[in-house]
Amino acid sequence: MHKTLTLALTLQGLIAGQALAREFELVPGSDVIGEVEVIHTVYEDTFFDIGRKYDVGLEDLRRANPGVHYVVPGEGTEVRIPSRYVLPDAPRSGIVVNVPELRIYYFPDGDSGRVFTFPISIGKEGWGTPYGRTTVVRKTHLPIWYPPASVRAEHEAAGDPLPAIVPPGPDNPLGEHALYLGFASYLIHGTNDPRGLGMRASHGCIRMYPEDVELLFSMVEPGTRVTIVNQPYKLGWGEGGLYIEAHPPLVEETEQWTLSELARIYVGATTERRAELLWNEAEAALVAASGIPEFVSVEGTITLAELDAEDAAGE
Repeated sequence: MHKTLTLALTLQGLIAGQALAREFELVPGSDVIGEVEVIHTVYEDTFFDIGRKYDVGLEDLRRANPGVHYVVPGEGTEVRIPSRYVLPDAPRSGIVVNVPELRIYYFPDGDSGRVFTFPISIGKEGWGTPYGRTTVVRKTHLPIWYPPASVRAEHEAAGDPLPAIVPPGPDNPLGEHALYLGFASYLIHGTNDPRGLGMRASHGCIRMYPEDVELLFSMVEPGTRVTIVNQPYKLGWGEGGLYIEAHPPLVEETEQWTLSELARIYVGATTERRAELLWNEAEAALVAASGIPEFVSVEGTITLAELDAEDAAGE
């Protein structure tokens, strides 16, 4: 039920730092933003280049394009850009991070106006990114990195010792912009190596493309609310009914995300209006976990007030 915007575009002449920022208007009553795009590659294109150009992560592209070689897709290959999203089930205020989705949402105007969204890298297995609510406590341009003792020990064991202090510059993995969170030792920051952004690669911090974090840095002030959630499955309202967007749960949490979770999020999404869910299609979308929203209800919705009116008329 969603449109696919087909663009005969190539990435030839890509200039680093010219990512396509994702800014959308919020539509009252809708939880779905954006459109899927389709591009056709030239021979030199890689998923690393495509991700940077279209502001999506490497894992986003892999899941949306099964069977396409992620290093060099090849001349004229059709590649889907997963640039349509179901908004997370969280307060639309400040920064919302959905960890298994590997994505940030920023609501500068609350639940009306605009939303910005950016791909991220998160903590690798054993170095999880924490969940919960906090705030931005400070922000720093050209941050100094003080590697925690645990990180220094890991590098020491691997034969790659780290200094106690890493000054700003090309060797600093925080990049040029950092937002410090109320969770001690956790930051939202840039990177000195944006290749492969959009994977589990950090020690728990949230990494962004340099140009993305620069934009977020310019808009966010200390005190901004930050909500970090764990929602591999998102169900929301869009044109015609319900859409589901599924991502693989984090490896260490896979067992807790069974298909029964579908019933829970369906109940949560239908507290004020109803649509008949196509359960087989919804379950197939969870299994595929493509990261692209799929229409999964019988077209047409009804509010609870309308249901009450129908019941009253039938009495």
